[in-house]
Amino acid sequence: MLTPKTLLDQNRARPTQDSTGSITRVAIPVRPSLGLLLAMALPVFAQDGLDFGSGSIGSVVEQQVEEQVQEQVEEEVSEQIEEKIEELGFGSSAQRIEQKIEEQIEDSVENIIDDAVDEVIAGNIEDDIEQNVEETIEAEIDQNIEETIEDKVAQNIEEGIEDNIEETVAANIEEDVEESVAQTVEENLEISLEQDIEQEVDADVDQTVTAAVEDRLESKIDDVIERLENDLEIDEGRIHKDQWLVMAEPKVFEELARDGYLFDNITALPGLGMLLADVAAPSSFDISQARQGVIDVVGHGRAEVDLNHIYTAGTLAAASESNGIAPRAAINVPNDIRDMPLHIGMIDSEVDFSHPSLNTARIESRSFVTEDAATPDFHGTAVASIIAANTADYSGLAPSTKLYAASVFETNQQQGEIASTISLVRALDWLLSSGVEVINISLAGPPNRLLEAALKRASEQDVLIVAAAGNGGPAAAPMYPAAYSSVIAVTAVDRTGKVFRLANRGNYLDLAAPGVDLLHARAGGGYTASSGTSFAVPFAATAAARLKRLHPGRDIHELLYASAKDLGPPGRDDIYGYGLLRLGPP
Repeated sequence: MLTPKTLLDQNRARPTQDSTGSITRVAIPVRPSLGLLLAMALPVFAQDGLDFGSGSIGSVVEQQVEEQVQEQVEEEVSEQIEEKIEELGFGSSAQRIEQKIEEQIEDSVENIIDDAVDEVIAGNIEDDIEQNVEETIEAEIDQNIEETIEDKVAQNIEEGIEDNIEETVAANIEEDVEESVAQTVEENLEISLEQDIEQEVDADVDQTVTAAVEDRLESKIDDVIERLENDLEIDEGRIHKDQWLVMAEPKVFEELARDGYLFDNITALPGLGMLLADVAAPSSFDISQARQGVIDVVGHGRAEVDLNHIYTAGTLAAASESNGIAPRAAINVPNDIRDMPLHIGMIDSEVDFSHPSLNTARIESRSFVTEDAATPDFHGTAVASIIAANTADYSGLAPSTKLYAASVFETNQQQGEIASTISLVRALDWLLSSGVEVINISLAGPPNRLLEAALKRASEQDVLIVAAAGNGGPAAAPMYPAAYSSVIAVTAVDRTGKVFRLANRGNYLDLAAPGVDLLHARAGGGYTASSGTSFAVPFAATAAARLKRLHPGRDIHELLYASAKDLGPPGRDDIYGYGLLRLGPP
């Protein structure tokens, strides 16, 4: 094993004696290696547990190393020198040499030790510093990495938690919203359904109650009317007392036939989509019983049952030719109407087509009177000329009109010129089938269920019905068909706007038009003047047909009433209705 002593032995110079016998100076270059010094120093360090990283490492190491090395070297050198001196037998000289050598060795050793210690200390310090720096850096890096990792992990965890929370919250909110919305929608639907059901139930109940009440009321009213009709003396001049009528759709007649009701005389009404049956009645006939029997079979409102009522024209010849006013002079006539190919139907008497003012007019006629009955033509000729006459000396309001003339009046020796319900309904059906736009009815009479139903069907087909208010006087009862809601009721005024003295009055009146001392064609030739609500109707019928051409799809009733000139008390009244008709614009 290499020890400090061995190293010194190998490197130490021995004293020599020259030829003269004197002793020369012995130089012992002692420079132990770093390993030697470490070998000598480390045990000391180990024993003392030195900390090279401490702040006092230089002084501590240096002192301890010097002390240990010096002691060991001195001991070793002293022993070696003593041995050599003994061997050489130098005596006192040897002692001096030994002392000298010891001093030199001590100096050399001190220098070597100092250098070695410095190197060791420097190396150790560098190593320690490097190690400490590395450890510090490493620790800092580890700490930074750890902190970074912790921060990153914390951030990721935080983000993850935040994302999870957001997703969870969003999901929870979405679920809550969905549940809330679903619950709200469900509740609203339930409420809405409950309300709808309640409304439907209420409506059904109301409708059922209303229908039941209406049926009861109508039944009661019918009974009262029938009793009144039976109790009162019937005006035989207003009915054909030996005849009663039934009008209904074809399938209703099939139901009646299955129940034993058989009718010998049935007329088809294709324009109305119905059938008309007339039945001979015995002297003891009760119309209320007949009506109730039909209703019992087919139900209320499916068939109309009534008497065959009579209607009159009520014409008054009141003036001569020289005093009458021509139609175009009685009202402001727009220029566009002369060439308009209007389609107007009229229900009246026969027309004298041979009259000069009408022989070139576009008129198509059909008769609905009893076979072989005498037919008058005065009233029909007058009305037709007011609308469609076309000559140089006398012109109607719209000479280019295609006129459909339905003849319904016949002459009766006891009753005069009359028309029946059967003839009126059949005439109305033909006009509807002919495609007319407006129907002029210049007659009046009592109410009739069949006539009312037929007029309502015509109105539903967008055909306007215009009728005379009646000439019964200011105190007279309403006249029909003018008093039906589906009909435009017209009264007559003179050239100054004064109402005709014999005109009916009532809340059913709609318009006033010229009808006093009006000049018109006379059957058989020539012209004459007459007064009456019948002669005012052609003005309103022509105005309505013109407006239908100019404003298809519009409410013609509204246009007529809005354009009228107010007469009498402000607004609609029982004398003039909405006011004086205007034939011109709108």
